[in-house]
Amino acid sequence: MRDVDPWMVLLVLALLSAGLTWLARRYALQRQLLDHPGERRSHRVATPRGGGIAIVVTVLAGTAAGAFLYPAAAPQLAVFAAGLVMVAGIGWWDDHRPLPAVRRLLVHMLASALLAGLAWQATGNALQALLLFLVATALVNLWNFMDGINGIASGYALVGALSLAVVMPMPFALIAVVVAAGCLGFLPFNFPRARIFMGDVGSGALGYLMAALAGLGSVVTDIHWLALLVPLSAFIVDAGFTLSSRMLTGQRWMEPHTQHVYQRAVKAGSSHTRVTGVYILLGLVGAAVLAALVPLPPLQQAGVAVAWGALLACLWAVMRVRLRNY
Repeated sequence: MRDVDPWMVLLVLALLSAGLTWLARRYALQRQLLDHPGERRSHRVATPRGGGIAIVVTVLAGTAAGAFLYPAAAPQLAVFAAGLVMVAGIGWWDDHRPLPAVRRLLVHMLASALLAGLAWQATGNALQALLLFLVATALVNLWNFMDGINGIASGYALVGALSLAVVMPMPFALIAVVVAAGCLGFLPFNFPRARIFMGDVGSGALGYLMAALAGLGSVVTDIHWLALLVPLSAFIVDAGFTLSSRMLTGQRWMEPHTQHVYQRAVKAGSSHTRVTGVYILLGLVGAAVLAALVPLPPLQQAGVAVAWGALLACLWAVMRVRLRNY
């Protein structure tokens, strides 16, 4: 079998994602599937939602092609795709008719369990599987909370997917390239001006996909799992610490709000483009840190990853204080 050119995969699937996003926008407008401005939102005009379905369908198309090209991996790819369909499906439903948070969470946990089962099958390591289950469940929900301004969720995921593709061997890196292609095709419709929002169908799916890529990296490389989360750390820190603070103060943390640092920065007067650019820059720095960690022993990789997370946590705390009035 001929080698697959990852650049060609990126181009073809990005074009597919762009076409699907255009169709999703037409569908949302016809169905009046709109996000309206409000106190807990960061946009000022009614905007179609649900464009993330384009990313999901693109990844599923790439997964089907991968199963055809690599038949031995077809069962694992089918399980991965099943989890993606579950997360995206409950998100699509919620975009059309809001569902209770507990029902969505149960579906997220079931999909995360499928990923954990793949890791357990591949490594026989129950602890590694449990960690992937927890990370996947968390990222599905964290990505949803971080999808609040133009381009931030898809742009940060694009950087994260490409950074993980760089450190994984072929053909496993192709899965990350497929995810990056889905984000790349969607991004021009959402940034710098949002003609369509991703919706829960896309944000939850991206969290699942980022967890799947990190889990895959922990299986097919010798990189410590904490290091694999470095390119995703800005989202993990902002969402994790913000939600933790809401829990500690007795607020309903699952409800929509505008208390994340990125949301407060927009309320303070920064543009969506600037704030998204800062997070993408943090993702690029995280990608460089991950690439630099590859030659190090796993224990040193973990130490640097923890230090990077601590640095971001300090930055979050400083910005939280500076933006406390917003």
